[in-house]
Order: sequence, then structure tokens, then C-alpha cells
Amino acid sequence: MSMATKTDTQSPTLHTADSHDLIRVHGARVNNLHDVSVEIPKRRLTVFTGVSGSGKSSLVFGTIAAESQRLINETYSAFVQGFMPTLARPDVDLLEGLTTAIIVDQERMGSNPRSTVGTATDAHAMLRILFSRLGQPHIGSPNAYSFNVPSVKASGAITVERGAGRTKTEKATFHRLGGMCPRCEGMGSVTDFDRSALYDENLSLDEGALTIPGYSMDGWYGRIYRGCGFFDSAKPIRKYTKRELHDLLYKEPTKIKVDGINLTYEGLIPKIQKSMLSKDVDALQPHIRAFVERAVTFSTCPECNGTRLAQEALSSKIDGRNIADVCAMQISDLADWVRSLDEPSVAPLLTGLQHLLDAFTEIGLGYLSLDRPAGTLSGGEAQRTKMIRHLGSSLTDVTYVFDEPTIGLHPHDIARMNDLLLQLRDKGNTVLVVEHKPEAIAIADHVVDLGPGAGTEGGEVVFEGTVEGLRTSGTLTGRHLDDRASVKPAVRTPSGVLEVRGADTHNLQNVDVDIPLGVLVVLTGVAGSGKSSLIDGSVAGREGVVTVDQGAIRGSRRSNPATYTGLLDPIRKAFAKANGVKPALFSANSEGACPACNGAGVIYTDLGVMATVESTCEECEGRRFQSAVLEFTFGGRSIADVLAMPVTEAEEFFGAGETRIPAAHKILERLADVGLGYLSLGQPLSTLSGGERQRIKLATRMAEKGGVYVLDEPTTGLHLADVEQLLGLLDRLVDSGKSVIVIEHHQAVMAHADWIIDLGPGAGHDGGRIVFEGTPADLVATRSTLTGEHLAAYVGA
Repeated sequence: MSMATKTDTQSPTLHTADSHDLIRVHGARVNNLHDVSVEIPKRRLTVFTGVSGSGKSSLVFGTIAAESQRLINETYSAFVQGFMPTLARPDVDLLEGLTTAIIVDQERMGSNPRSTVGTATDAHAMLRILFSRLGQPHIGSPNAYSFNVPSVKASGAITVERGAGRTKTEKATFHRLGGMCPRCEGMGSVTDFDRSALYDENLSLDEGALTIPGYSMDGWYGRIYRGCGFFDSAKPIRKYTKRELHDLLYKEPTKIKVDGINLTYEGLIPKIQKSMLSKDVDALQPHIRAFVERAVTFSTCPECNGTRLAQEALSSKIDGRNIADVCAMQISDLADWVRSLDEPSVAPLLTGLQHLLDAFTEIGLGYLSLDRPAGTLSGGEAQRTKMIRHLGSSLTDVTYVFDEPTIGLHPHDIARMNDLLLQLRDKGNTVLVVEHKPEAIAIADHVVDLGPGAGTEGGEVVFEGTVEGLRTSGTLTGRHLDDRASVKPAVRTPSGVLEVRGADTHNLQNVDVDIPLGVLVVLTGVAGSGKSSLIDGSVAGREGVVTVDQGAIRGSRRSNPATYTGLLDPIRKAFAKANGVKPALFSANSEGACPACNGAGVIYTDLGVMATVESTCEECEGRRFQSAVLEFTFGGRSIADVLAMPVTEAEEFFGAGETRIPAAHKILERLADVGLGYLSLGQPLSTLSGGERQRIKLATRMAEKGGVYVLDEPTTGLHLADVEQLLGLLDRLVDSGKSVIVIEHHQAVMAHADWIIDLGPGAGHDGGRIVFEGTPADLVATRSTLTGEHLAAYVGA
């Protein structure tokens, strides 16, 4: 026995289990990938590079991570799988060596107005338990401190069984204490309605008095209002009695019968509160959002002062602070406060909470507070908040997949993010990162570069190897990796200034600043220094200001660049005019849709718990339109031919001759301007990369009338080569007489600016002040701020 053991320990051969050290992908064809085959080393940090739209996300997220998740889902019983999303197998010949994938993407955290940083990260749950144990006076369970749990009272008769079939009826009362403020229902703000925006009081309902989107007297609303019997729909609203007006506006849901049909009648205001105000304002459709902003005023709840909590929860304190005070603290300060508590009875809870709060600071989010609504976090902040739960994880041999983790990070913060990625790798995990920033690419053990172009011109692996090998490879990424912008020798002269006085939104400390107009202004500063607060609180919303934020555009399989930008409208009208038919025929979402697939181009076969099978529609061959519609042509092309065109070809087609459509040509010009000339007009938005969606949004918003354009991190998702094109676009905007203000961390954009406003010096309450105003050359020369030091290093000064 001992002899055998000895022989084993001296054996030089590798154990079979240790030979699985590669993730092999063969023949991947997801989205634009052209039979890609690649071998990725396990327990190493691999960075995927390439221009926006070259197929990085298709390979990493759409193939490797998607298959890993699908295989894990298949390990559950058929019953459990019935409650999970069914994932189709990616279009790939072979995938070997996969491990459990944990995806940390840029998707914004839910925009539910009840969700905060605290509720999204378990920190609030831990604090509630802490207060329920240590809070004085003691008021009840953790639910008594939750602003999402209302207080409930009930009383009545209960039947008690006494045995041998005997029962006794007793009176009982029930009371559950919740932490929700009864006035604002845990929202922190109360709403007031401007009635003149809801209806025109000089008209009757029959004459169209209601001015609320979607409320028309032609449909069901008309039948309900005419048949409810609570008021006369033919009488002008100003002549209503108090009772009639109350029933129109505030009546509780009441069962009524109209034309023999059972219906529910509800007053206008509770109905609007349920259908429009329960959602995040930013997630509403533009016309509904405009109505809400016009008709509804939000003010801080007078009862809870915006804390969302009931008076009982606010009365319970630890060391003189209630749970609302604690959640309003900056997280780095809260961590110190938790450290100061010494209570052996809750020691494990304090240790867990302390670890969680320290992780926030470690990841660069110490400037947030736990009561910050989750919907207000930027894409980068949301991604790092999701990272927190993985930092202290004991799991190893897991594949972590990151989508541009340096988004929204100042060059000063990128080094910290790099350390975190290396920490995950050093625990024995495989780390896959999609990235554009040279500072993040530099730490890679292995690089996979996709290209050579974007869209149909990409989808191939053009380089695999080390970072040094990439530098000398001659690929687009390799050539641009060491690009360094130089500071402009001459800057433009401002035509005026936009005055900001006493700005104090969030962490801003009474800031006074003059933002030059008619030039390219760049706002810089570490994450959390107050850049977005300055713009959102003092610049956005002014007349003539067009703001393009980071909010991702969401799109289904049915929406595409042509529908999102409004390009399809003039094209449909031109087709209709040329053929003497209705424009609706040229919409795959309307009358022109193929009857077999309803205009989707594909047919989905639902196989229960098995993956849904997606197959190209045989009747329209994936073209989405019925055959009769495709016989109508414009300039010799059918509507399907036009939707298959790339932007550059369509720009030529609609730009001259008989097929000239000025409205369409203008939109196509803007799409080409932002570098999307390769995109086909009918490509589903759901297949576009983050950088492509960001630029479609930019092209759409540029059409809005305004003299000042504010862009929040427009380089998000852009390759180094695409950044040059973006700078050209910004220059053209300024040269056409517009003022451009950019919030940006990319040094190439800073170097290109005419004027820099740097906020800082730190984040949260350590920031919120202007630490520099002047030209990039002055900032580089003085190196007086963190931004100055990094910019000087970048331009090689």
C-alpha cells in the first residue's frame, strides 16, 4: 500500500483531470460570427477586443455564456424549468470545457421606483434586522423598518375547534406593523395633479374634454363614461356638481354594467396613478412621459420628509440615528459607523454588513448612499453594484463574464478595477472581459481580437495571443492601441456663457460656474464627483438644451434602425404614393405583415420546457412581408430590398434622382455621421451591440432642435478607431454653430476639448467642487488635479 502511494507521488504524468485547461469554441455562427473557432485558456484573464459591432458580445455573451447558462438550466427538473426562461442552443458546432458562467453586464438595474441601492444589495435587509434587534424603542420585526411593507389591521370572528366536533366562535384582532409611510405609500414623494392638463372644463366628455393620452370617447372609455350613470357625459365639466366631479376624478373602483357587460369604473386620478405613476418616469413612452411631466407635480411627502418610512420606524434609533439617517449617509461613512458598534449579540450580522459596505468602497462606490434610487445609477455604477456580491465569493473555477467594466470610470479608478479583475483570476477563476480601454487591455494574459470591420465585415478572429503580440499584429486594434491624442494647438473662442449659480444638487457644494457656449466643453472628474449632478440639476431642462444620456435603448425583434429613427415613415409614404396604396401596407407590424409569421420573419415553435425552436418563415423566406406587398416597387426596389440595404447604400439611393426623399436622406446622413454606414436598415435592434445602440440614439437625438447638446459619455462601447470618428462629429456640430457639452473620462476627448471643467477633488462629499477651469493645455501644464496628471501622462507631456 505504502509502495503504491510512493509510486504515485513520484509519477511525473499529469492527472487526466488537470488536462481540461481550455474552453474550446468551434464553428460559432451567432449573429455576425463567421464560423469562428477559438481556444481560451482557463484560470486566466482573457480580453476580447475589436471595433463596435465586430462580434465580441456575440462570441462571449451570445455563445459561451449563453450555452453555459442553458446547460445549468437543464440540470433542473422539468417542473422547475417551466418557470425559467427557455434558452435556445447557440448556433455553434462544438463547445468544450465550459464552466459555470456568471454574467456581470451593463444592463441598468430595474427602474422600479421602490428599488434603492440598499434594497438591491441586501444592505437594507441587514440594517432592518440590526434595528429590529438593537433599535430603541423596540417596535417589532424587520418588516416594521421596511418602506415596502404597509401596516395591516384586521378584526373579526374566528372559529376555534375544541375537539369532538365542538367549535367556539371568538372575536380576534390582528395587527402587523409595517414601515411604509401611509401618506406617500413608501414612495417618498406625493403627487398633485394640474386638472387643466387632464381635461378642458369648457367641453363635455362627448366633445373630447379629456386630454390624457389614450383616453378617447370612441372606444371602451366612451362606453364606460356614457353608461356609468355617475355624471352626464354631454354636460360641460365646469357645470358638474361636487359629487359628479368627485366621481369623475377620484371614485374608488366600482362594478358597473354597461350594455349587459360587467365592467369596473374607476376615477381618472387613481387610474393614472396605477397605469402611469407606478412606473419609473424615464421608462415611459415619450408622449406619456411628456403628459406626466406636464400634468403631475411631485413634492416631498410632508409626513415622512421623503424618508418613505412610517413615524414608528423613524422613532426607533441606535446611537441617536434612525434607519433613514443611516441610509442617507455616504456608504464610506456608514461603514465607519457600523465599525463603531460593539454588540456581541449581533456580531455575525455586523461582520457581514461591514464586509458588504467595505466592498462598496473597494469597488469605488463609497460615495453612494443606500437610499439612492436604483434607476438613477449609470450603466457603470449598476455594473459595479452587481459585482459587489461576487467579490467576497468563495467560489472558484467559475467563468466571470464582464461587459466593459471600466465604463464610467475615471483613469484614476481604472487601476482599482483592474486589481479587482486580477483578484478574481488569482482565486482560480476564468475571467472574460469585453473591453476597449488600452489600460484594461494591458493587464490581459490572453487577447482575442475580432474584426476586421463591423457588422457583416466583422465576425472573424483577426488576432489571438499576448498584448505584446497585439501591438505588432497590424490589426485595427493593434494599430490604435498606443494611439495618443495631442492637445489642440489652438482652441475656439466662446460666443457667450451659460451661467450656473448656487448649484447644490446631490453632492454639489454651492457651485458657481460659467459654461462657455459655441465651443466643445468637456466635464471631467472621478466617478461620483458631481458631473451628472451639475448637468441634470442646472443645465438639462433649460430651453434649447438637448440631453443624450446613457440610458440604453431597448428593442424587440420587431424594431430596427429604420423604425427607431423614424426613417421608415417617409419611406412608407413614398412607396404608398408611388403605388397608389395605403402606407400601412409597407409595415411588417401592420397590414403588410406576412400572415404566417405575423411579420416577425421567423416562426417560433414552443416545445414546453425544451428550448423554443426558431425557424425562418417558409412563406415569406424571412422577409416579413406578404408576397403581394413585395410586388409594389419604388425605384425598382421592394420594401424588403430597401430594409436589407446598408445605410451607405440607402443614403445614395434616397439622395438623388427619382428616388430622392429628403426627409429619409437627412436621417441616413446622421446615421452615417455616427459611423453606422455598415448597418442594414432592417436589422433587429435586439442583435445590435451596446456601442451601436448608443450611436443610433445619438443620431436620433441630433435631429432635435436645440442650440446646446449635452452628451453623457458618448464613447461608451466605442473602439479607439470609432472615437476618432466621434470627435469629428462633435467638431462638425460645434462648427455648425452649436454648443457641445460632454461628460467624459476618455483622455482623447479631453485633449480635443476647447475648455475643460474638472470637478472633484474626490467623490461624494469629498467632491462637488470645481477644481479646474481652462484649456486642456493649461490643465496638462499645471497638473493640479488627478485628471491633469492622467491627461499629461496620456499625451506624453
